[in-house]
Amino acid sequence: MTYFNVLALLSALLILSDAAPLAHDTHGAADSKCPLMVKVLDAVRGTPAANIGIKVSKLDKDGIWQQFVSGTGKKTSEQGEIHNLTDDEHFIEGIYKVEFATKTYWGKAGISPFHEYVDVVFTANDAGKRHYTIAVLLTPYSFSTTAIVSEPHD
Repeated sequence: MTYFNVLALLSALLILSDAAPLAHDTHGAADSKCPLMVKVLDAVRGTPAANIGIKVSKLDKDGIWQQFVSGTGKKTSEQGEIHNLTDDEHFIEGIYKVEFATKTYWGKAGISPFHEYVDVVFTANDAGKRHYTIAVLLTPYSFSTTAIVSEPHD
């Protein structure tokens, strides 16, 4: 039952956070061309989780994670988001990993978290080109993830 409550909370926060006007220029129409973005929410404060470092990797044919997004070390905005991590041309079928540097985030708040980091590993574009929003809801001792995945497109 707790799992469903957390999932419901994550969904509600995701919907409500989209309702507020955002200050950055990359939100909105540009997202329709953004095949991969992330959104992180801090469940303790009830706010977007700003300045969380991320790394995006792709599993190669030899089973080794290779850096996928140039400029690894990107951080979430004040809205807890990173848009335009890649483009449709480079975001091909495969297994991807988004690593969120959560220990650093909680450490800056004076909290010693349980997790060193949060990994979200997923298969992308196996049924055609899609756009993915990876959402993460954080507390110092737990996390929940969900994905919003578009219908296949050309």
